[in-house]
Amino acid sequence: MQMAIRDDLNEYLIAPDPARAGLTRKVIGHDQDGQEVETSVVEERPLTIFLNSQEIVTAMTIGDYPEYLALGFLRNQGMLRDGEAVSGVDHDDDLGVVVVRTDGQTNYEEKLKKKTRTSGCAVGTVFGDMMEGLEGLTLPAAELRTSWLYTLSAKINRTPSLYLEAGAIHGTVLCEADRPLVYMEDVGRHNAVDKIAGWMLSENVRADGKILYTTGRLTSEMVIKAALMGIPVLASRSGFTAWGVEIAREVGLTLIGRLRGQRFVCLAGEERLVRDADPTSVPEESRKSRRKGAGV
Repeated sequence: MQMAIRDDLNEYLIAPDPARAGLTRKVIGHDQDGQEVETSVVEERPLTIFLNSQEIVTAMTIGDYPEYLALGFLRNQGMLRDGEAVSGVDHDDDLGVVVVRTDGQTNYEEKLKKKTRTSGCAVGTVFGDMMEGLEGLTLPAAELRTSWLYTLSAKINRTPSLYLEAGAIHGTVLCEADRPLVYMEDVGRHNAVDKIAGWMLSENVRADGKILYTTGRLTSEMVIKAALMGIPVLASRSGFTAWGVEIAREVGLTLIGRLRGQRFVCLAGEERLVRDADPTSVPEESRKSRRKGAGV
């Protein structure tokens, strides 16, 4: 099993690093019997994102990959347009600040006054023109094999992660076919998605043929962000919200939820599915595995 895990980790371009300094701390408490116990808890800290000279938002985050988080947040909020040149990204860890600089002038003062809170955690905000960005959107053609879903689920669920170390965290994985590429975690599911969007923007990675896997709920915000990133497939261990399903159907995004063991439910984009795997050949998840996924 250890060899299999190492082989899986070699597939990732970026994988979680639960041992990275500053992401967790040990805390002493007491259990149900009054016995002293030591447990790991996730650190969270504020990160203020600037676009040129304008302060945009302060996000609560675990603090890894702050440049990707800033780029992805601005991209997914429509503040960085396609083709807009980013001249620099500066991070000051002591101040907890990231400044994204562009070649042109920007002014989002009025937009920031009209932000709408969503069902996401921490900085979960969606601006009205994010919905407008979906108008006329065409997602790329794609094929989704059920064998890929089963393989990805098995690989991702046994990848060492902050969630398995300390809980209280969300994970999102950018995948291609049956290969997981980039696995990001954060206290808010939208932060993890934004980190992936920032990585894709920074590395000029196309969304064609990509799958976005998340451990969290398939909410309207998650669907909107995946669609704006141009990713045609969004999958999760968790369930759906009605508005998330409605938006996925409107934009032609394939939405897979409750992906555990041999089971899943597709509520949008069924036409992309190629059922090339016999579900009965896939092992059911153990109760221990189900408990691990229950609180994400």
